[in-house]
Amino acid sequence: MKIALLGYGKMGKAIEQIAIKRGHIVIIKTSKEAKSIDISQADVAIDFSAPDIAVSNISNGLKHGVPVISGTTGWLKDYDGITNLCKERDGAFIYASNFSLGVNLFFELNKTLAKMMANLQQYNVSIEEIHHIQKLDAPSGTAISIAEGIIENSQYKQWNLSNIQDDKSILIEAKRIDKTPGTHTVNYTSGVDEISIIHTAHNREGFALGAIVAAEWIIGKTGIFTMNDVLNIG
Repeated sequence: MKIALLGYGKMGKAIEQIAIKRGHIVIIKTSKEAKSIDISQADVAIDFSAPDIAVSNISNGLKHGVPVISGTTGWLKDYDGITNLCKERDGAFIYASNFSLGVNLFFELNKTLAKMMANLQQYNVSIEEIHHIQKLDAPSGTAISIAEGIIENSQYKQWNLSNIQDDKSILIEAKRIDKTPGTHTVNYTSGVDEISIIHTAHNREGFALGAIVAAEWIIGKTGIFTMNDVLNIG
């Protein structure tokens, strides 16, 4: 599999290492906007760039008939435009706020727990996310996905980053600590006990592996997919 790697920071380099171990070839690697780069020779493009160039990178891949895997967060206001382009070009696209296989299993566990807790009004739910100090967005895209999973399956209507919590809002606490790859905790707290589920990443390899697995899976397919499709869950 020939890969165009759009975004060559720490995640991009981790993806490259795993790709090579799995017998793939990285034919393009860049951290710049890729609209002027001909990626038509690639079998798949993997985008872990920046919010301000992600839409251009993804569009460039789809316009050249190249399936695109994107793990860049912060650009989702343009998601509908990208999915429309994908449909127009009969392309293939996967976006995930987190490509870790474990995190995507955690997403489904979170939804199941939310359904179980939906009628237990004595519990208040909150989310804590911890990442390295270089992470600029807060809350993380993963924390937002977790919150959305709860909202879809409960009486909660929104999430917020303030210290004010009510019975319709999910409080998200975002912490930035040293070199932490990523820890996400969902807490259901009552006056008598607390139920928690936690996912802790030990390094970037889990995220990188998930992106490569998704890239391998999407070859030969057309449509707009999620990691649930890749993992055949949910």
